[in-house]
Amino acid sequence: LKIRHLDPERIPCVRSRGSSSKAILARIHALQRIVAEALGLRTVYVIEVISENYDKLGGEEKTRTLIHELLHIPKNFGGGLLSHRRHVSSRHVMKVWKDYLKAKEHPQVEIQLAEEKKARAKTAEE
Repeated sequence: LKIRHLDPERIPCVRSRGSSSKAILARIHALQRIVAEALGLRTVYVIEVISENYDKLGGEEKTRTLIHELLHIPKNFGGGLLSHRRHVSSRHVMKVWKDYLKAKEHPQVEIQLAEEKKARAKTAEE
């Protein structure tokens, strides 16, 4: 997928209740780099799904919603967020979603790529 730079361990998801919003399905929050450094933490991103709206969606729409939120995370994972205007469009979400569906058909390719990424990270640490 085009979002391999993401570190799932640094992207927790939470479900919120009680929102009066009818339009917002989910949103992403970032722990900015300066705050993370001051607290001795790494940057993290939190995806919040709005239960009242998100739970009504079908499975495919839920997946596309999460992809949309993930696309806001920059490649440097630095605590900022990418804008809708240049980086997060319906067209881009659909492209990543189609790539996701292809990857589901051939999971061994994704597993191999993930293992290669871990090996490169381990080599970089040494």
